[in-house]
Amino acid sequence: MKFITYKYDNKEQVGILSKNEQGIYPLKTLNVNYETMNDLIENITDEEMKLLKSAIEKDSKEILSINDVCKMAPIPTPKQDVICLGINYMAHAVESARYKKEAFGGDRPYAVYFSKRVNAATGDGDYIPSYPEIVDSLDYEAELVVIIKKDAKNVAKEDAYDYVFGYTIMNDISARNLQTRHKQWYFGKSLDGFTPMGPCIVTKDEFINPPVLQICSKVNGELRQNSTTDLMITSIEDVIHELSQGVTLKAGTIIAMGTPAGVGMGFEPPKFLKAGDTVECEIEGIGLLKNIIK
Repeated sequence: MKFITYKYDNKEQVGILSKNEQGIYPLKTLNVNYETMNDLIENITDEEMKLLKSAIEKDSKEILSINDVCKMAPIPTPKQDVICLGINYMAHAVESARYKKEAFGGDRPYAVYFSKRVNAATGDGDYIPSYPEIVDSLDYEAELVVIIKKDAKNVAKEDAYDYVFGYTIMNDISARNLQTRHKQWYFGKSLDGFTPMGPCIVTKDEFINPPVLQICSKVNGELRQNSTTDLMITSIEDVIHELSQGVTLKAGTIIAMGTPAGVGMGFEPPKFLKAGDTVECEIEGIGLLKNIIK
C-alpha cells in the first residue's frame, strides 16, 4: 500500500493511493481513522492493515481525485531530526573527495551518521528555497528513506526488517558552502525547506528484504544520478542493528540511507542548483518527488 498525507477542505488527512495513483482513499471511509501519519505508524495494528488492504481491492465511491487535494510530505512534521547516512555509496565517496578532500576525504571504516533538522518537510510539488544571500552552492541528493514502525532497541540484524514500516524518497538538499565551512553537516543540511519528502510511504511488504531498487535524479530533465540501492555500503539492517545498540529508534523515526554518485558537486565544473530549476528524484516502486527551486 502507498500511504499519502494530503490537505483537503483545509485539513491535513491521511489516505491510501489507488492502484493507478490518480485517486486517494481517505482512511475515514475505510473504517480506520488516524489523524496524522505519525499517529498511524505508531498505533496501526496488523488487523487494521489487513482491513485496509482488503478495502482498497474493492471499488469505492469514496475516492478523491489526486488533482483535488494538496499533496503534503508523508510525515509533514517529523517528531525528531532525520537520521542520515553520509558517503554511503562508493562512487559518491569518490566524487565528494574530489570536490573537497579535507571535508569528505579520508578512510571511513564505519558508517557516517549525521542529523538533519526538519521543522516542516517539503511536499511533492512544493518549492525549495535557495537562500541566495547565504548559499552559493545549492545541491540535490536523491535518497531512499526507511520509516521505523515500532520502538527499536538492541535489534539483531536478522530481525531488523520487523521494525520497518515502509519506505519513501527524500531529496537531501545541501548548501555545500555551509556544509564544508562549518566542518560538520548540520547547518548546511538543515535550512528550512531543505527536506523534500514523498510522494508517499510504501509499506515494507511491497518489496523484498532488502529492497533492490533503481534510484535516480534529474535536473531540468537531465539525468544526473542513476544507481541501485544494493550498492549502499552500509545496509538497512546494519544501520538498524548498530544504532539500536545505544539509541532507541522510536516509532516514526526517519532514516535517510545516503545518495549515489551524480550530485552537483560531483561534476567538473560543479552543476549546482539555481532558482527556476526543476529537480526530480525517483525510486523504483515508490514514485517521483518533484520540486522547483525558488
